[in-house]
Amino acid sequence: MKLLVLVVGATGQLGQVMADRLRAQHEVAALGRSELDVTSADAVREMIFDIYPDVIVNCSAYTDVDGAERDPLQALAVNSWGPRLLARAARDIEATLVHYSTDFVFDGTTDTPYGEDDAPNPRGSYAMSKLLGEWFVAESPRHYVLRVESLFGGRHARSSIDFMLSRLRAGTPVRAFVDRTVSPSYVEDVVEATCALVERQAPYGLYHCVNSGWTNWTGVARELARLIGKPAATIEEIKMADAGLVATRPQFAALTNAKLAAAGITLPTWQDALARYVNGGTAAAG
Repeated sequence: MKLLVLVVGATGQLGQVMADRLRAQHEVAALGRSELDVTSADAVREMIFDIYPDVIVNCSAYTDVDGAERDPLQALAVNSWGPRLLARAARDIEATLVHYSTDFVFDGTTDTPYGEDDAPNPRGSYAMSKLLGEWFVAESPRHYVLRVESLFGGRHARSSIDFMLSRLRAGTPVRAFVDRTVSPSYVEDVVEATCALVERQAPYGLYHCVNSGWTNWTGVARELARLIGKPAATIEEIKMADAGLVATRPQFAALTNAKLAAAGITLPTWQDALARYVNGGTAAAG
């Protein structure tokens, strides 16, 4: 079935790939920050009622984790109040709303991967703003909230993993946390999983949308170095406490994607995702 999909935040790392993928099968209205201010109630309502989409995919986000500690109001505006406006409009026109959250909603004090039923415990302004966004989106009956983590890839790539790969290719030293455990999310796989949820009309709700497995940041860096044939000697192992970070990061932040798998959407391992990313490949989620 062909859908009319509104992609919000369409000029960002996730939004660009999302809009491109959806255009292959659906009618797409793609709006960047300059075209729609998600923090403006009047602008959001007017735009959504004008387009009247079947599906709204919210790829807009304030992602400066440390900056959120200095400017929590801006983080709240984009990550909390914006999703609330979108959720209210989606509810009024009976549209499906897709929204993305983060592993930062957890405190990272466990040693086993978090599932969707585990209780959040945010430890900073950014984390709290994202959790509030989840709660507001859930007020819309037809919603998908997808928690992603350490997002990488896409034409607008600028994440920690993208930065690592660039430096490794240049032979420049890379600093990587040895004490932060993550389940990275490849943009291409996140987009494919999102489309599968919407197009198959999977049960609404909260899903962890990460590649399978987990590792620390040093493990990610070493795998990238292996894939491009560069010596791992350029990788410097550091601890988060020594990095001078402003905001607290969850130390063990691995997520399980078992709920997605139960819905028939299997995401490949993070190693497989990194290999496709390095080689310019696309999605393998199915």
